[in-house]
Amino acid sequence: MKINGCPGDIARRAGGELVRVLRLPDVLGDVRAWLALFAALDIKTGTVIGRCHRRHRAVEFRKFLDTIDAAVPPELDIHLVLDNYATHKTPLIRRWLSKRPRFHLHFTPTGASWINLVERWFATLTEKQIRRGVHRSTRALETAIIEYIAVTNEQPRPFRWTKTADEILASVERFCRRISDSRD
Repeated sequence: MKINGCPGDIARRAGGELVRVLRLPDVLGDVRAWLALFAALDIKTGTVIGRCHRRHRAVEFRKFLDTIDAAVPPELDIHLVLDNYATHKTPLIRRWLSKRPRFHLHFTPTGASWINLVERWFATLTEKQIRRGVHRSTRALETAIIEYIAVTNEQPRPFRWTKTADEILASVERFCRRISDSRD
């Protein structure tokens, strides 16, 4: 399976912090199979709660919220960082959330998925499991993803930023200067 624009690539991003939709050729030929990976990263411990679904709708997202609700001790509040994907804001999800005040949703600005730490986890998943494997079916890909989550959760490590906020902002400033100078 090739990544970054080649066939079988990650087809589109959906849900920023929580969802990645993967596409690969199905074993039946030209038919495309979709696999939605819902993943929640505990930024303190580095553990991941992940579930695969064949579709990415509010119904599947609510099931994933149920999974998170069951996995996190009831005395803890849950803060989810999400993008502005419509699935996260449907009446079904709003009703579900209204009954669970420990859930707090925080939405990133449009186009700012790089802010989400889980994006780094998805990149690691891609590098270490998806890119290195041969997945001839959706089921094989799903199995590989679930196995990767289980193995990494055995000895989880939280991600650490390697640059300070000032270094990141300086880099963004240099980039903005460079692209604005290129228009002249």
